[in-house]
Amino acid sequence: MMKECFIDVHCHLDMCENIKKIIENSRENNVGIIITQGVSFESNRKVLELAEKYPEVKAALGIYPIDALALKDDEINDEIDFIRKNKDKIAAIGEVGLDFKEGQDFQRQKEIFKKFVKLSISLNIPIIVHSRKAEEECIRILEELKAKKVVMHCFSGKFKLVEQIAENEWFLSIPGNVKHSQQFQNIAEKINIKNLLCETDSPYLHPEKKWLNEPANVIESYKKIAELKSLNLKEVKAKICGNYLALFGGK
Repeated sequence: MMKECFIDVHCHLDMCENIKKIIENSRENNVGIIITQGVSFESNRKVLELAEKYPEVKAALGIYPIDALALKDDEINDEIDFIRKNKDKIAAIGEVGLDFKEGQDFQRQKEIFKKFVKLSISLNIPIIVHSRKAEEECIRILEELKAKKVVMHCFSGKFKLVEQIAENEWFLSIPGNVKHSQQFQNIAEKINIKNLLCETDSPYLHPEKKWLNEPANVIESYKKIAELKSLNLKEVKAKICGNYLALFGGK
């Protein structure tokens, strides 16, 4: 049985500096699981290397929606084949989704996102979703394709959509900047803890608005959830650990 620990379900270790030190800090702070996200061909390969090197690091492979727009169908399909071949080495599909703030060609983004949703369903592993300024569209696609294992990363949509995510029995991952973000505080306070996970999005979203963030800071998400829900830290750690196991199993 997995030992209870703090869990960072979304970060970008390959973008961080001094990874060895980051892992040491994580171990000192009982961060026992770190899911690092691939966002490109090169990033996916680095993520696999990190997961092989450090036992607490788990790999999620995907293509960031804006980067995916620069690729042809053959290139995307080849990378999906690569992910399939490495299915036993990964915990999730991610980071994938839609970005209507920075990216163009919304229809093309949707087509590509659907490919990754179908991939996660066929491999029976979670999908970790980026949904910036495209929250409703992401949910619609996930529902249309009947996705069950879903993590909405840094979700910033309207609260009715947050409730829809919870009703679908999907998960919302709460980043460390919940310390000063009313949006994430509202989610953490009002949504049942059974639908919550925690993340850092390292090296981004430092809880103190600094640079660089790291997985050890995921404890700040747990502390804020504990405060908002009037629970102690040990209770929150146990519940989030249970959520992780329910979604990811032994991955």
